[in-house]
Amino acid sequence: MRMKDIPLSAWIGIIGILLAFFLAIFAPLIAPYGEREVVGEIWEQMSSQYLLGTDNLGRDLLSRMIYGARTTLFVALAASVLSFSIGIFLSFTAAVTRGIVDQVLSRFNDLMMSVPTLIFALVVLAVLPQNIWILITVMAVLDSTRVFRLGRAVALDVAVMEFVEAARLRGEGSMWIIFREILPNTLSPLLAEFGLRFAFSILFLSTLSFLGLGIQPPAADWGGMVKDNKDGIIFGIPAALIPGGAIAALAICVNLVVDWLLRRTSSLKGGRGDA
Repeated sequence: MRMKDIPLSAWIGIIGILLAFFLAIFAPLIAPYGEREVVGEIWEQMSSQYLLGTDNLGRDLLSRMIYGARTTLFVALAASVLSFSIGIFLSFTAAVTRGIVDQVLSRFNDLMMSVPTLIFALVVLAVLPQNIWILITVMAVLDSTRVFRLGRAVALDVAVMEFVEAARLRGEGSMWIIFREILPNTLSPLLAEFGLRFAFSILFLSTLSFLGLGIQPPAADWGGMVKDNKDGIIFGIPAALIPGGAIAALAICVNLVVDWLLRRTSSLKGGRGDA
């Protein structure tokens, strides 16, 4: 694949994602003030000193946005990686072993998906201690049900192919078949799905933080910043709109890249079919 083959929309998405990760990684070096440092009056207007103004406690909004990128991306990425690890392993195991294992895992997955995700998360997080790792685990477990459904579908298509049957006849174990035969041949749709799950995790984390069960103050994350500054909208203060816009922009950037990956996967499949 050459650089010029990547469309403009995908480049916009890639640049937006890289910018967000750049801000997250180098937040202490880029942010003009500390994450929790009170530097001025409440809801000050944008100025040369405070480029985005201040928030409901007088903290620099730009600094909070930069540190919030770190928290939001870390939690969303960790939850996405963990959900994929759980979902892919279980779905591929079900597709390879079949029989009672497949039935038990599939029916349990259907049961989990029958419960609305947000309601399930709110109930569980309201009971468990407020901890970032518990938050990541709950998000990952709930999201892994969607990954399981896709992973099982693509794995079943590959599991009946001749090279997989040949591996079984050679006496290869289930783990060999999963990681050496099925996984490499399902990477394209799984990578696209990972992008979608990552975007969903960003939005889901922001929703939980807005409802008070996500990232806890005084740590900065974009969803929590919308919640903290929502009352300012009444007085024409844009402090809540800026993190809300950042959430939407990042989700759009991820979707632009995912759309390109899906189109590229479809074109590759079409090319193989024509051949």
